[in-house]
Amino acid sequence: MATIDEFVKKQKAGAQFVITAQMLRLKAPEFDALAQRWLDDGGPGFNVVGVPHRSVVEGEFLITRVTVIRTTAQL
Repeated sequence: MATIDEFVKKQKAGAQFVITAQMLRLKAPEFDALAQRWLDDGGPGFNVVGVPHRSVVEGEFLITRVTVIRTTAQL
């Protein structure tokens, strides 16, 4: 399984792409917590753009997909 850093490094600066819970092999609650941090502080080499996609999981709306833009920051 590729790590988030490996996946992001493959993208060109300025590229928009999607990161999902499934891609990272995380359960929705784990991904939601991670995505919340990315919303607040940005991710390793990217920033979240737009509105995160949420799904209902066990009665809760959890983030399961985010659209991000690759920055020029070092990972």
